[in-house]
Amino acid sequence: MANHNGVIVGVDLRSRENNQAHRTREIDRDRLIVRRGQAFSITLQMSDSLPPKHHLALVLHLGKKDQVVIKVQTERGAGDKWWFSQQGVQGEMLLTLHSPADALIGQYRLAVLMMSPDGRILEKSDYHEFYLLFNPWCKDDAVYLPDESLLQEYVMNEDGIIYTGTWDSIYGLPWNFGQFEDRVVDICFEILDNSNAALRNSEMDTKQRSDPVYVSRTLTAMVNSNGDRGVLTGRWNEPYSDGVVPSRWTGSVPILQRWSEAGAKSVKYGQCWVFAGVACTVLRCLGIPTRCITNFSSAHDVDGNLSLDVLLNEKLESLGGRDSSWNFHCWVESWMKREDLSKGYNGWQVLDPTPQELSDGVYCCGPCPLTAIKEGDLGIKYDAPFVFAEVNADIIHWIVQSDGRRRQLKVDQNSVGMNISTKSVYGDFREDVTLHYKYPEGSQREREVYEKAGRPVSMLTNGEAEPGKLQLSIKHVKPVFGTDFDIIVEVKNVGGKDTTAQLTMLSKAVTYNSLHRGECQRRTASITVPAHKAHREVMRLRYDHYAACVSEHHVIRVIATLEVPGQNEPLMDMVNIPLSMPQLQIQVPGKTIVYEQVTAHVSFINPLPVQLRGGVFTVEGAGLLFATEIPVHGDIAPGQEVSVSFSFTPTRHGVRKLLVGFDSDRLRDVKGVTTLLVHKRARIPMVNIFG
Repeated sequence: MANHNGVIVGVDLRSRENNQAHRTREIDRDRLIVRRGQAFSITLQMSDSLPPKHHLALVLHLGKKDQVVIKVQTERGAGDKWWFSQQGVQGEMLLTLHSPADALIGQYRLAVLMMSPDGRILEKSDYHEFYLLFNPWCKDDAVYLPDESLLQEYVMNEDGIIYTGTWDSIYGLPWNFGQFEDRVVDICFEILDNSNAALRNSEMDTKQRSDPVYVSRTLTAMVNSNGDRGVLTGRWNEPYSDGVVPSRWTGSVPILQRWSEAGAKSVKYGQCWVFAGVACTVLRCLGIPTRCITNFSSAHDVDGNLSLDVLLNEKLESLGGRDSSWNFHCWVESWMKREDLSKGYNGWQVLDPTPQELSDGVYCCGPCPLTAIKEGDLGIKYDAPFVFAEVNADIIHWIVQSDGRRRQLKVDQNSVGMNISTKSVYGDFREDVTLHYKYPEGSQREREVYEKAGRPVSMLTNGEAEPGKLQLSIKHVKPVFGTDFDIIVEVKNVGGKDTTAQLTMLSKAVTYNSLHRGECQRRTASITVPAHKAHREVMRLRYDHYAACVSEHHVIRVIATLEVPGQNEPLMDMVNIPLSMPQLQIQVPGKTIVYEQVTAHVSFINPLPVQLRGGVFTVEGAGLLFATEIPVHGDIAPGQEVSVSFSFTPTRHGVRKLLVGFDSDRLRDVKGVTTLLVHKRARIPMVNIFG
């Protein structure tokens, strides 16, 4: 404790001024939060000047048990040490602290000491706590990103879009990252402190927190709860009754807060976009530039042979298997130097917090350099073969006959890893980053990379018709959930003679990661296709057909096969059809001013031919209001408009996003978003009463 009869009366961390300079004012104005490699100043209130030959010393403690103790030098060293300078200003002492660009991140405790000429401690202030984060604005920091527009998006933006759907029908899901919301920075370090490495050896873990590679890899393990005290439990099928349906979440903050408030007990439930959203929040909060990525037609290759075997029985029912193809899969990329690797692997790194496969005995993935994926350098750590397969694997469909023999249906070398997407830096629209992951399809360089990675390359493009053969394709509209719609199967005869064949059409409900939920409709027909003509079969899919089995992802998979006499292998085509959701209408009338209450109105019309029960709206927005649930009273009839109003008081000015979701027994994952410009309060002019 400070001796108030002594010289040091008090310490002012000057949080507001420092946080403004360190771009952390959005996190907190009252607590000191600074970035490494950038100086910050504190002031000492002194009762008197220092006695002759006495001097000040600063000591920093880091870790729960003070595993790291740093004596701050009084002069600039070689650049890898903390140091400080001092000057007297109007009866106070201004101390400027300089942290190295590779300092350990964490919560520090600072004490100011007055030392005698012979080195004895005469006075010691109270401890004062502050957070030190990564600094992507500092050119010597491993996470340095030399583009202000990218930093504003990938570190400072609390709102985002995560892309979902299918490769040919992409939807933007608004997401509230909220990395600067109340207590989020504390929870980020709480997550690190609960990792298996930290619980085993806290000192060793703390001493590695200068390295974004170590920190980000730890976080990909801790965002999921497999094998540790992680944040989220994954679940990919019903029931979700003991938790939250993954599609109901609209942001990361309530997930992080629930985990912390429950004493590091995992939150139920998450799926890939939720894991990615939470990881993005934590990494941005700590100062590591991060963005969410969606890979459409994503491969989950368990055995590492760069090939997915999809097994169907003779009724075209899935026989399971360990490999799977997902309509989409989300992960994050973080920007950092890879000082642990040879030259050429700096920049964007893939990190995947969804628990899929073990990596060094832990459910984590990455960081894996994007360059290694594009160039096929599969020996580069971490997890390059798995990520490479996610965007490049072949898909081979087989029919397994009753006697156990397999018939090859289709080899697809081009459909995995399509339309890889992230939110643009320049607005709320999609940026395609597929060419960051691989060379153009069919190019010579792509072929060379595949061969280098050990993937066989076919000289024939799959699906090319040979003379005399039939061609099979499925066409469909973009249907709205709750409506009836048509699926058209077209068979073209490009040969010179009429051909008879057996056509099978099957529609079934699946989850976004290909789990079978139930058959909707099946039809078999014998058809004759005249030479150089096309035959079309129409299958009408009614709401009654798919409502009972469709998953919360609202995806219908249609498979068509064509058995041609004299041809060993049947033809096959398959499409995934996402059913689009109605839009929520959001209105916030009037001008929005910080710390002044505002009322929002939300409405939508039930598009289904059935009643909705248990309706609930969820609302949240960074700087606007914490996640709140608003239940709907009573059932909602077909075609009925349902509306709610709610009030909130914005706490931070600037451009803000208000996110709203709706959930019920029959209709889930209905989302809406609106942008608000929250103004600063007008200053009251001073009146000169002496006029």
